[in-house]
Amino acid sequence: MQAATDEYGELREAVRALCADFPAEYHRKIDAERGYPEAFVDALTKAGWLAALIPEEYGGSGLGLTEASIIMEEINRSGGNSGACHGQMYNMGTLLRHGSEEQKRRYLPRIATGELRLQSMGVTEPTTGTDTTKLRTTAVRQGDRYVVNGQKVWISRVQHSELMILLARTTPLAEVKKKSEGMSIFLVDLRDAIGNGMTVRPIDNMVNHETNEIFFDNLEIPAENLIGEEGRGFRYILDGLNAERTLIAAECIGDGYWFIDKVVPYVKERVVFGRPIGQNQGVQFPIAESYIEIEAANLMRFEACRLFDANQPCGAQANMAKYLAAKASWEAANACLQFHGGYGFAHEYDVERKFRETRLYQVAPISTNLILSYVAEHILGMPRSF
Repeated sequence: MQAATDEYGELREAVRALCADFPAEYHRKIDAERGYPEAFVDALTKAGWLAALIPEEYGGSGLGLTEASIIMEEINRSGGNSGACHGQMYNMGTLLRHGSEEQKRRYLPRIATGELRLQSMGVTEPTTGTDTTKLRTTAVRQGDRYVVNGQKVWISRVQHSELMILLARTTPLAEVKKKSEGMSIFLVDLRDAIGNGMTVRPIDNMVNHETNEIFFDNLEIPAENLIGEEGRGFRYILDGLNAERTLIAAECIGDGYWFIDKVVPYVKERVVFGRPIGQNQGVQFPIAESYIEIEAANLMRFEACRLFDANQPCGAQANMAKYLAAKASWEAANACLQFHGGYGFAHEYDVERKFRETRLYQVAPISTNLILSYVAEHILGMPRSF
């Protein structure tokens, strides 16, 4: 099966060629060990794929979100998991779009080469979840430093990053006119922070995805690490969230095609009761339906990318692309697992691993119900439901 025809064939082939050096056995072993695919991420970095969105003047490839999304899609379609490295793509955007020239020249070239990894973003908190404006982590200015106190949860790739984007409240909620005001973005050097006011506690989870609880106890951050203007952090972070949701959509599309590529040959060859199981409409229809939905999600993904790359509003398209793609990949995963029967649960077929990985995107980085609420309120004009 082929994805919808596009003009990025050379890019796809180049990423596939790199991924071919890391076959299913590699990813299966990393998953079994609950390890991190260092060699794979290093290879992607050296090839320049993780610097796709960094302008050439800062050592990057100067590509758009469209190309970045194709890179993520092809990693997942190859049997890999972009969750190990996708943070490098969208977290960097906050620094690129809102950082000072000095900050960009200081960090972006070293991010492009892989000397520094900026793969982590500290936003979510245990008591507020997606209600970001209620976050309780504070950053108080004291001279030439900010002192941070609070807690974050589900913060990924901290242990495989040198830098982290942090959202904290710099003006108390009671003192701002709008609840989205008074939050600021900081660039945290994890090498200095961990053990000096910042504690990291890993969270074991269903997927081999490195994620953590973080505790801040009088962590000091240089004031020069403030990105943009104080109090405007929530607005800044939204740019990154649209990129994140679009890239996640692309990963789900890659997963969806992987499941289709896996299940179609199997049901053609698997003979039960004297006939291939793929001859039965009860098998054909769920697979065909999933494929249709993947193709439709693919189109919405490219529309979100087009708008983002043109610096036009794309919140609706990014959310809808993520919703459609996550739904399609999950349905394809269910069909693939179901029609492999018992073999779908065997590690050597890789179906159960990819099944677990794509299930995450019904929940993260934003749940399907919150996307539906967004569409109902902001696009259809219905009353706010929460």
